[in-house]
Amino acid sequence: MHSLDAQSHPSEPVAFISDVHGNYAALSAVLAELDARSINRIFCAGDVAGYYPKVNECCDELRERGVTTVMGNHDWYLGGSGACQRSKSANACIDYQRTVISDSNRLWLRALPITIDEPAFRLVHGGWEDPIDEYLEPNAEYFDQLSGKLFISGHTHVARISNFAGKTYCNPGSVGQPRDGDPRASFAQLRDGQLSLHRVEYDIDAVAGQMEAAGFDEHFFGGLYTGARQLQRRQ
Repeated sequence: MHSLDAQSHPSEPVAFISDVHGNYAALSAVLAELDARSINRIFCAGDVAGYYPKVNECCDELRERGVTTVMGNHDWYLGGSGACQRSKSANACIDYQRTVISDSNRLWLRALPITIDEPAFRLVHGGWEDPIDEYLEPNAEYFDQLSGKLFISGHTHVARISNFAGKTYCNPGSVGQPRDGDPRASFAQLRDGQLSLHRVEYDIDAVAGQMEAAGFDEHFFGGLYTGARQLQRRQ
């Protein structure tokens, strides 16, 4: 739990999510937890698309709830015609999602903003040097160059909160593909000036079955069982 300055947080509770990646089972579990906490204001730090099969369901849910969302690199790939330069596996998943995504959801992804600057915080997917595809390694010097008090980004799939000389950085971790050794879906909560990280269990077997039905073997989903840093077969 991290305390923020009274002038640096919204009056109503806020949740931050990121890196849903087509994992509707995980997203549903997180949203159910937010409903139980009476949190209606939700911000998503990008990557609704990529990796897992239920991209339409994830887009539809976020759109219906009015979740404010920035564009992630996988959203950019799927919304346009880009490709990941780092991973053939990621591209195979995007290629599959291109065959199933609805036109309205593709256009929604394509129109997502790159950055969001609220009075209380600043939000991007990657970082403030490259909002879409920067793997941010937060430090005091980095944030000294930026105006603001609270900074939120995703992309690394590793949940963390760090303080740097009066500035706070939060990565809410990943809803759909955690990579910090904890397979539970992750989100961050800001309530009454207290910023905290939380985890939620969900039905990983259901996602594995959906991937197999879509033609993907365990290489593409095995890491969900361990919270592995990379896609891999579970041990």
